[in-house]
Amino acid sequence: MDIERNIEELKRRIARAAERAGRSPDEVTIVAVSKGVGFPAIKAALGAGITNIGENRVQEAKVKIEELSSRGLRLTWHMVGHLQTNKAKTAAELFDIIHSIDSIRLAQLLSHRAKNALPILLQVNVAGEASKSGFSPVEVLRAVEAIARLPNIIVKGLMTIAPPTDDPEEVRPIFRRLRELRDSLGLEHLSMGMTDDFEVAVEEGATMVRIGRAIFGERSRP
Repeated sequence: MDIERNIEELKRRIARAAERAGRSPDEVTIVAVSKGVGFPAIKAALGAGITNIGENRVQEAKVKIEELSSRGLRLTWHMVGHLQTNKAKTAAELFDIIHSIDSIRLAQLLSHRAKNALPILLQVNVAGEASKSGFSPVEVLRAVEAIARLPNIIVKGLMTIAPPTDDPEEVRPIFRRLRELRDSLGLEHLSMGMTDDFEVAVEEGATMVRIGRAIFGERSRP
């Protein structure tokens, strides 16, 4: 697995997608999702210029953050997976930004636990999938208004997970809808797009793409 080469190719594809949309690739942050990935692979990604790391699980992230911090490596850590309310305290201490706020209650817990202003994104279930959490599009305005009043919380944008598909064009309307919601709310960030659909996401305005497999290959464990 040549991680450096993978990242170079990923950047090229992002640049081409951004060019098609009349955007600069500098507007897109690569969040390398390191779920199930060991330290050597993460270090290789850092050597290739990655500075933003995403994790799905609080406990796995805790081990990595402590280990890399002890080696003097300062990264930006993103929580991109579902966050259980009983992990809110630990998450508030560990992560620089949390993408997956799917309830006002969770935001309240983070507000109570955070010691400093914590950037968050609200997860929106644009496709209305029963298997996914998140606010419905019609709930987002009320959620933003309620959460924005909480201390120690900064609502920076929206996030979504598109349904799996063999044709990324099928999920373009989902990404476009999230962008329209973001714009209507006057927020900054759009976290959308993963290995199978990030180019369409960039064309539709993504400012963060969450990439695991295209950087690290298939996960060695679930």
